[in-house]
Amino acid sequence: MELGLVGKPNTGKTTFFNASTLANAPVAGYPFTTIDSNVGVTYIRKKCPCGETGVKCDPQNSKCIGGTRHVPVRIIDVAGLVEGAHMGRGLGNKFLDSLRMASALVHVIDAAGATDAEGKPAPVGSHDPVKDIDFLEFEISMWMRGILAKDWSGFAKRAKYQKLDLAKEVASRMTGLGIKENQVLEAFKKSGVDRADPEKWSDDDMLRFVTELRKISKPIMIAANKADVPGAEKNLERLRARGYIVVPTCAEAELILRRAAEKGLVSYNPGDKDFKISRPEALTEEQKAALEKLRQIFKKLGPTGVQEVIDKAVGELLNLIVVYPVDDENKFTDKKGNVLPDAFLVPKGTTANGFAYLIHSELGDSFLHAIDAKSKRRVGEEYELKDGDIIKIVSTKGR
Repeated sequence: MELGLVGKPNTGKTTFFNASTLANAPVAGYPFTTIDSNVGVTYIRKKCPCGETGVKCDPQNSKCIGGTRHVPVRIIDVAGLVEGAHMGRGLGNKFLDSLRMASALVHVIDAAGATDAEGKPAPVGSHDPVKDIDFLEFEISMWMRGILAKDWSGFAKRAKYQKLDLAKEVASRMTGLGIKENQVLEAFKKSGVDRADPEKWSDDDMLRFVTELRKISKPIMIAANKADVPGAEKNLERLRARGYIVVPTCAEAELILRRAAEKGLVSYNPGDKDFKISRPEALTEEQKAALEKLRQIFKKLGPTGVQEVIDKAVGELLNLIVVYPVDDENKFTDKKGNVLPDAFLVPKGTTANGFAYLIHSELGDSFLHAIDAKSKRRVGEEYELKDGDIIKIVSTKGR
């Protein structure tokens, strides 16, 4: 599962990336600082079951900090997008190809309107950030349309006269984007295109279909960055009016605090509402003044928003929950004795049997039942997992 950071140049995408991953990707105040994509690992936060169960956990694929489980998620920061990217303008081809396997997109927008359409610095409020939503939606839809439309005439004729399963065939053409057949079926329904005769599709039909497919397969949320700049606040509701999840962010503040925490200068965990200076004697007066400025931002905005974006992208936009598989439901351990070792991100609505298949196909094939380790209750194959469940899968292989 991968999150893609998207947006025009110079909105703070790479600062956001560095703040969420503690990487050192280059940052500068001019367009196209990012040429090659930056790939890293960030984390979503969930309450760890160790507190509820009274055990000391031993995470293997994640980490637990103060009773909060941090579950890793891949994140990619791609080159800035400009108008005409789907035709190769700017770094368009590189940008779009980097997004092929992203499950969701975080659109980093300059909420203060201090960068123009090309990503060049401009006076605060001189650019309407709502326009950035329109052009990004259009560019991604047109990119997807270009992939689907290639040799469409021959494809449509073959699908019609050979009576092929159109949803399956379209999904196959778009498999390089991580698109699944069920998503194609949903896009058919929402766009109202003629499934029986794809030869009749007009350009408008094609664009309408890929627009719905984009919404389904590459859902977008907005990180309204530079929200601390005067004038940004008035744009937040206008951005929300477009129907997206919008989180005000100050990526620069988050990066400063995480770097300071890394050096032991402050006590701060991502998502905290405040921070404490740990070693005042190690700070210069200039550094103290900078931290006090950050504290004023916290008083105005609350948390910097960076961690909230990651959490909401996974939990709300992708609708994923965290489940903990174990082999011993009494000790909450795996076969090696590790306590609450693994945290799995799975779609909400996943069943016990479906979860078994996610762990291993053989486990799914030989599934007998599952055990809710918290209640010690036996559950069947259709039991829908809940966020934070600890589950033991019982199969014929384990007998």
